[in-house]
Amino acid sequence: MRIEAFLEESPLFEIYRVSRKLETQLRQLLSPCDISFFEALLLVSILFEEPRAVKPSQLADTFSTGRGNISNCISTLEARGLLKRRIDPEDGRSIQLQLKTPGRKCAMQAVRVLDQMQKLFEKKIGAPQLRSALAAVREVELLCEAASNHM
Repeated sequence: MRIEAFLEESPLFEIYRVSRKLETQLRQLLSPCDISFFEALLLVSILFEEPRAVKPSQLADTFSTGRGNISNCISTLEARGLLKRRIDPEDGRSIQLQLKTPGRKCAMQAVRVLDQMQKLFEKKIGAPQLRSALAAVREVELLCEAASNHM
């Protein structure tokens, strides 16, 4: 197709293509817990903050996503028995999230998978090259943001 020449040079398309493929591959790696990459990140972030409680608004800020997206993910994880919500004892208007035992096991499994992936990347690509690639992706993000503000 004629668009292929453009796509081969497009960082936007490549980031989009890779993100879709990685989501599929990560779901396979996380299949013992039957969770998505984003669900794994939420569980891991709660695990890393223990014993301190985590609020959904903190997760939304940390992952640069909307509260609705976080709320849907929490509902899914709660329905699967991986975490529970409780009312914040210091502020009755907000909730806190806590891992249940199966959620803690899934979070630990996710930590192992993500750690193994990071080690593989560093071994095969090299830590300096990874940092450089991340910087380039972040620069593309900033340029897209600037362009969207000026169009």
